[in-house]
Amino acid sequence: MTGYILELAQVGLALLLAPGLAGFVRWVKARLQNRRGAPPWQPYFELRKLFGKEVVVSNNASWLFRFAPYIIFASTIAVTLLIPLIAAPLPFDGLGDLLMVVYLLLLGTFFLALAGLDPGTAFGGMGASREMTVAAIAEPTIALAIFGLALGAGSTNLGRIVTQTLANPTVAVSPGHLLAFAALFIVTLAETGRLPVDNPATHLELTMIHEAMILEYSGRYLALIEWAAWLKLTIFFTLLANLFVPWGVATTLEPAALAISVATLIIKLAVLGVIIAVVETRVAKLRLFRVPELLGVSFVLALLAVTSSFLLK
Repeated sequence: MTGYILELAQVGLALLLAPGLAGFVRWVKARLQNRRGAPPWQPYFELRKLFGKEVVVSNNASWLFRFAPYIIFASTIAVTLLIPLIAAPLPFDGLGDLLMVVYLLLLGTFFLALAGLDPGTAFGGMGASREMTVAAIAEPTIALAIFGLALGAGSTNLGRIVTQTLANPTVAVSPGHLLAFAALFIVTLAETGRLPVDNPATHLELTMIHEAMILEYSGRYLALIEWAAWLKLTIFFTLLANLFVPWGVATTLEPAALAISVATLIIKLAVLGVIIAVVETRVAKLRLFRVPELLGVSFVLALLAVTSSFLLK
């Protein structure tokens, strides 16, 4: 019973940290650009404002447009039940593994693209087509990158991968792990709409991907989609932090171990947030036809990670 309570607490922690993480990245970027910027807790105010606003729906939108935000939000929450956020192993680890996480992430992407197409606007269709182009390469790369870790652990269960890495720390600096980390880091930039793939701070019609699909949303629908996007950023940061550098993840349900795990997780997320902010202030957005080339590099890195893990196993 304690394990199931911890699963629910893990979901609550992810929901609580996600807006703050997005705000922290914005704040660090502003500081690096010699701007004051909004405070890190600004996204919480944005959520409160959006949940209080009226919903405006296009006359051309169907039931799918209203249904999609709940599916996107629910599928993203489901992922937080399957990843080692603060402890491993957990009761729900047996219900899903690497493939389940990938398909749940893809489910949210699929419904977001459908929602962008549903109102029949040009921007929505443009963003949906671009999103599917990115997802077609990014989603297999996620599976391959983590599968490279699974070969060494002997299981595709994410909690099992963490415990095996903790039991054999030298694996964390193996070529397979380093290549997989590089591949997943590039995919994180693409899947979360960060530079150089997408720019989360612009609404320019010719460059946006994620923003193009949600232009028709407002009120609580927009709040759910934005919250899900911030939660997705937290999920990818957690995968990078806890699968490749699992030290600090609790392997027991003792209060002291869990408290250390939460503190360690916040520190890891902050470090990754600073790295992302530095990358975004140092690189320019790629042209759209160059994005598949970048994602192709990440796919090759993930393939090399699997090959290296298989040969060195």
